[in-house]
Amino acid sequence: KLHSDLDKGVGTVKYTLSGDGAGTVFTIDETTGDIHAIRSLDREEKPFYTLRAQAVDVDTKKPLEPESEFIIKVQDINDNEPKFLDGPYVASVPEMSPVGAYVLQVKATDADDPTYGNSARVVYSILQGQPYFSIDPKTGVIRTALPNMDREVKEQYQVLIQAKDMGGQLGGLAGTTTVNITLTDVNDNPPRFPKSIFHLKVPESSHVGSAIGRIRAVDPDFGKNAEIEYNIVPGDGGNLFDITTDENTQEGVIKLKKPLDFETKKAYTFKVEASNLHLDHRFHSVGPFKDTATVKINVLDMDEPPVFSKPMYTMEVYEDTPVGTIIGAVTAQDLDVGSSSVRYFIDWKNDVDSYFTIDATEGTIATNELLDRESTAQYNFSIIASKVSNPLLTSKVNVIINVLDVNEFPPEISVPYETSVCENAKPGQVIQTVTAADKDLSPTGQRFSFRLSAEASNKPNFTVHDYRNNTAGIETRRNGYSRRQQELYFLPVVIEDSSYPVQSSTNTMTIRVCRCDSDGTILSCNVEAIFLPVGLSTGALIAILLCIAILLVIVVLYVALRRQKKKNTLMTSKEDIRDNVIHYDDEGGGEEDTQAFDIGALRNPKAIEDNKIRRDIKPDTLHFPRQRPPVEDNTDIRDFINQRLQENDVDPTAPPYDSLATYAYEGNGSVAESLSSIDSLTTEADQDYDYLNDWGPRFKILADMFGEEESYNPDKVT
Repeated sequence: KLHSDLDKGVGTVKYTLSGDGAGTVFTIDETTGDIHAIRSLDREEKPFYTLRAQAVDVDTKKPLEPESEFIIKVQDINDNEPKFLDGPYVASVPEMSPVGAYVLQVKATDADDPTYGNSARVVYSILQGQPYFSIDPKTGVIRTALPNMDREVKEQYQVLIQAKDMGGQLGGLAGTTTVNITLTDVNDNPPRFPKSIFHLKVPESSHVGSAIGRIRAVDPDFGKNAEIEYNIVPGDGGNLFDITTDENTQEGVIKLKKPLDFETKKAYTFKVEASNLHLDHRFHSVGPFKDTATVKINVLDMDEPPVFSKPMYTMEVYEDTPVGTIIGAVTAQDLDVGSSSVRYFIDWKNDVDSYFTIDATEGTIATNELLDRESTAQYNFSIIASKVSNPLLTSKVNVIINVLDVNEFPPEISVPYETSVCENAKPGQVIQTVTAADKDLSPTGQRFSFRLSAEASNKPNFTVHDYRNNTAGIETRRNGYSRRQQELYFLPVVIEDSSYPVQSSTNTMTIRVCRCDSDGTILSCNVEAIFLPVGLSTGALIAILLCIAILLVIVVLYVALRRQKKKNTLMTSKEDIRDNVIHYDDEGGGEEDTQAFDIGALRNPKAIEDNKIRRDIKPDTLHFPRQRPPVEDNTDIRDFINQRLQENDVDPTAPPYDSLATYAYEGNGSVAESLSSIDSLTTEADQDYDYLNDWGPRFKILADMFGEEESYNPDKVT
């Protein structure tokens, strides 16, 4: 309520209200000054309002007092329940946790004023989830309430939590939330086999490394705590089998390490142990985390292919062995009960296999062609054995046949076959060391001996010194040699091998006499070099030859350039042979001018100069001009040309190649005579051009043109 001291209660004062909520939330009685709330108030929405009030004169509308400000505070009541803003909750706790193990902390929020009364004082409690879990009423911390909760018994728990204000007293408002708690796994259970004995049946034809069976131990734990490792306990059959763990199914996969044979052993028994990989030390007291079971394997008899006595056969045979000679045998047998006979044959793959044959019943291998070690030293092929009772069951074995060498080739000197000796050589000087090669291959290594042939041993020039290590030296036997007396010597050397039968050959070495310096360095071995100066070395000879070659190249280039220049001059001369054209710049007098140029000089062969010297060649000697017979004015141009051709053909001074000859002769002219104005009539008499009409359609335009000129002639009188 507002009241002014100037208000006498006679209605002369008016009260006004402004500020937060004026007119919408609050209103004022203008006469009495009473303030009323016109709608419900919510402290949580707006806890207080700031208003301004003033007293105004009703008549003058002027304020009686200064404006005053006041605050209206909204008093809280318990009208909001606690709320779990983060709910519902999800939590986990390991199984077998002790009592009081921390799980989760929940928190509820009350919008009421915490400073006024107990409206915002919250207390927590469990409505559902006991006796497994408990909650602190003040903090909201959830803990385990029972020991040894087992995940394998129950894994999921749902706990209902209540939060109540007014300190939990009667009349307080409450809110709830749900907490889903999961027990996580720990390795508290060892693996266990569901049965103590596992029986497996395995065919004896099973391949090594193949899986022959599976066994499984059960572990109620989860994840890595349920991972199992299987091992075979050492004992009977442990070396024939192996076991691994299937990571997806945690089963033990038994695999074969060695082949099985029903005829050798029909059954195997061994033990398998299953244990956890990840152990928890808290549960060691429970007992060993492993289990053992027995595995019995029965081998099933299968129809198997024949078995060779060896994994591979190696044989030897001498080359040139007669066809049909037996060189060895292979053996295979059927080990099944009631064994069957075996047949043998060669696995034909290429033509090499045709060198041998095999007896289908006995398995003996014989040669089918003559063998040559130098062509093929080793043969490798396969033999197949099959059962008579079941030909589809076959086995294969490799056979290697080595061809042994027979001493059939004589040894020969290894290159070079030619050597040299200095003219100033001394007796006993080694000029060449020779070795030998043999196409035969001896298993113990060849031994070669060297000597001179009988006919050469008496000559006093050279000898052979055998070093007895498969080499020999060619030594001189005289003091000095002369190229002028003998340039080449031929030395026959006999070489023998040590194999049986002994093979030998005579090899002729060529020895060339050369000029050497005092140190034994060869200077020249050519015959022409004998006549050169003594002090001229090989390098000097090369320099001289090089200079000569350079001079020859220069001469060839010079001659080629001169010939090219001469050819160009000749071509220029040919181009110069053309008609003479006379230029004159005066205009002339037309048909009346008869003195400008004598056209007869171009037509009359008499006007040609008879003493012109040929310009297409360069004359070697001076010749007198040839006298040509005169040509008549009426000579036809064909006769004129033929005459000139004959003169050139018999001319001894003409060049031996085609040339251009020009003859300034126009002939006797055409039927129409010359059309040039130079040779026209000089009189002013009228000319008749009617004859142009007789020349045909080609001259029709010319005839019409001159006909019109005649018809329009102003001087003509008709």
